[in-house]
Amino acid sequence: MDTATIIAAERVERAALADLHAAAPTEVTRQLGLHLETIGGALVSTAVNGPTILVNRTIGLGVEHAARAEAVAEIVSRYSAAGLARYFVHLDPSAEPCQLPGWFESAGLTPYSRAWAKFVRGTQPPPQLDSDLEVRHIGPEHAEQFGRIAAQGFGLGPPWHLVLAGLVGRPGWRVYLSFDHGEAAGCAALRVLDGVAWFDWAATSPEYRRRGSQGVLLARRIADAIVLGVRSMVTATGEAVAGDPQHSYRNILRAGFRLSHTRANWVPEPESG
Repeated sequence: MDTATIIAAERVERAALADLHAAAPTEVTRQLGLHLETIGGALVSTAVNGPTILVNRTIGLGVEHAARAEAVAEIVSRYSAAGLARYFVHLDPSAEPCQLPGWFESAGLTPYSRAWAKFVRGTQPPPQLDSDLEVRHIGPEHAEQFGRIAAQGFGLGPPWHLVLAGLVGRPGWRVYLSFDHGEAAGCAALRVLDGVAWFDWAATSPEYRRRGSQGVLLARRIADAIVLGVRSMVTATGEAVAGDPQHSYRNILRAGFRLSHTRANWVPEPESG
């Protein structure tokens, strides 16, 4: 992936994370302790009372312009002040300057055991798939079902389902469900920004797994993204590691995406003693 595409991909993922905060009802924002700010050009996202690395993470440091050591220290300080012992600071391979890993170590961060794999595809048609599930682009009437399936799929307890439900109908978003005779089986979402489509929040209810839900949801989003006139499509999942079934990873490749690069995740070093 060239530098311009990496920047565009980070921007749309960053916008998706910011939208998640904006989608939260006011009372849920207070309950979860959601906070968002920009430090050194990076988006610093926190959920003080919602300990998940899907939200407690920093994205974009050093990608659009060179980072500074002071920004790294400030980001770590923000999470420490919030009492968060688990969070990710993403380090894209294109991030500058090259001293960033050393600055991370000096700030008390260490590489996490698993990076995130980033994928990209062009605008070739999606694969033709057979499935008995029906895919629909949904509106507010199905927002609760989307929030429930997505929260369950990503291991998020209450009230995260209310946050995710708030993505339905937001500008730049298209949200989908797969149905089995009227019953919601799986979910997925698409965020489009400046000609780039970000594929997000794909999950399947346990009782409907191995029915091809994610394959048809990927195909539908690809087809819709093409109609919307995007120039590229991007998504991410955990990198391939031994012992992991890699269901999402394989589904992404089957949908015509190719591995672009891996993005390291840096985490706070565990306290000794």
